Amino acid sequence: MSAPTSHRRTGDTYRPGSTIAEWRPEDDSFWRTTGKKVANRNLWISIPALMLGFVVWQVWSVTAVRLNDVGFGLTTSQLFWLTAIPGITGGTFRILYTFIGPIFGERKFTAFSTIILIAPMLWLGFALQDTGTPYWELALIAAVCGIGGANFSSSMANIGFFFPKREKGSANGLNGGLGNLGVSVVQLVAPLVVTAAVLGAPAGDSQRDTVKNKDVWLQNGAFLWVPLLVIMALLAWFFMNDLKVAAAPFSQQKIIFKRKHNWLMTWLYVGTFGSFIGFAAGLPLLIKNNFAAQGYQATTYAWIGPFVGAITRWAGGWLSDKIGGARVTMVAFVGMAASLIVVINALPSGGNQGNFWAFYVGFLCAFAFSGIGNGSTFRQIPVIFRDHHLKQAEGKGAEAEQAALKQAEMEAGAVTGFSAAIAAYGFFFIPAMFANFAVTSSLWLFIGFYVTCLAVCWWFYARPGAEAPS
Repeated sequence: MSAPTSHRRTGDTYRPGSTIAEWRPEDDSFWRTTGKKVANRNLWISIPALMLGFVVWQVWSVTAVRLNDVGFGLTTSQLFWLTAIPGITGGTFRILYTFIGPIFGERKFTAFSTIILIAPMLWLGFALQDTGTPYWELALIAAVCGIGGANFSSSMANIGFFFPKREKGSANGLNGGLGNLGVSVVQLVAPLVVTAAVLGAPAGDSQRDTVKNKDVWLQNGAFLWVPLLVIMALLAWFFMNDLKVAAAPFSQQKIIFKRKHNWLMTWLYVGTFGSFIGFAAGLPLLIKNNFAAQGYQATTYAWIGPFVGAITRWAGGWLSDKIGGARVTMVAFVGMAASLIVVINALPSGGNQGNFWAFYVGFLCAFAFSGIGNGSTFRQIPVIFRDHHLKQAEGKGAEAEQAALKQAEMEAGAVTGFSAAIAAYGFFFIPAMFANFAVTSSLWLFIGFYVTCLAVCWWFYARPGAEAPS
């Protein structure tokens, strides 16, 4: 039961840049008159800030493709490792960011976590201008760029607090989906801006692409994002809000580690988002290594996959609001498994050159279904925890119900961030597997993992009489 509007504290303020003491999105009157406008303002600043975080996180997926063309002389394994390393730091810092944001306030933390990404972009830009830069330094830069991926956990945990239950799926789908577009943006834009001196003399001299026999400016793919990071950090600082209802010390948040559904939903999200981000990191080099001899360029095709996955994330959230998250998640895993079977059969093997278009369409479908699953799993989490705590408070009165809802929101936010953190390691493991094992063997392992995800989702969330229907 929502608190009546008359209980609003007179000290509350909802202006940009303020800390909001009382937030009641389930109160229809409050939502129509005040809440919706404030929530949407925070959402539409959060999205581009998160998008830039993904740009920094994924910049190596497109940078690595061009390094040897200008004289770096790295092995295929080294190139795959450069695309994989940001996944380690991204996943690790996501765990930290999950719990730090609610402690310091998400407005302040969004501004801080955005502005610090300037450092790895500047470092990368200068390092790319010298083909003598040692591999260890390139690997260290890749690790620092990984911090950009951590912004997702704090951002998604925050946005969920602003919206009522009926709109959480769509809101999280928009924030996560359009934020995920940063992967496509960097894979599309970076190859374009490196072909000309678009940033002028301050960006430095050109390098010679010995494959295409023309000048390129690889550093532009890093320097381009610096002013945009400054702008978004300022917008976050001056126009977003901190919610007191979202504030929670780690001592309260750590309860999620005792919740079974934290671990089960993390398992499912590893299957969806781990696949999305890992495939996004590995696809450019897969295209180059398997089909470049046939005239297919990674920079032409790779960006479309993450774009499809980012857009369908919103669709997954929207569908889940309509028909239930667990059902949509089941469809997503079946679709991902079927898509990878197509990819496996289209890869070159022996004397067979493979079929690029079957390979490519298979991957596009895998991205689409992973995006749908990303949206549906994040719709499941708040529903599961809300229903659990309301059931615990049943029959104990309105005050107990309000306390249960507040606890559910806090735990759902923490689980959202934590599951996103663990899933981010897919960014590391998938390219690392491609670097050390046969691609087909790796893909069959992913399919086997999807089968386990299907079993978990059906048993706990989708079957008749499931423990936590969602």
